[in-house]
Amino acid sequence: MKSLNYYKSLNYPVSLVKDGEGSYLAECPDLKGCISCAPTINEALGMIEDAKTAWIETAIESNIEVPEPKELQSYSGNFKLRIPKSLHKSLVITAREEGISMNQLCVYLLSRELEKRSFSK
Repeated sequence: MKSLNYYKSLNYPVSLVKDGEGSYLAECPDLKGCISCAPTINEALGMIEDAKTAWIETAIESNIEVPEPKELQSYSGNFKLRIPKSLHKSLVITAREEGISMNQLCVYLLSRELEKRSFSK
């Protein structure tokens, strides 16, 4: 079995959605049941890292196979997107209000929309 440091070095995708209570739910879909919840996006992203570490530690100690991220090797995680100036402005303002980067905000918004679509199927 590989070490904790090996698994922590892997780039597990994180799904981030806002629940009906106003909190943010973060999940590592490749690590079944690895979730956290926090009142802000930044806290949720920090807490999911702690949850991921605890999940992997527990799996290693229990001799349970730790899955590696699915099919991420074929994707860079980067893409260019041209958007209207007005949308860019709105994203910048919202990110500032939330105290996060525009990149984090866009990842959150895209994740939330994809999550909605997956539930509607």
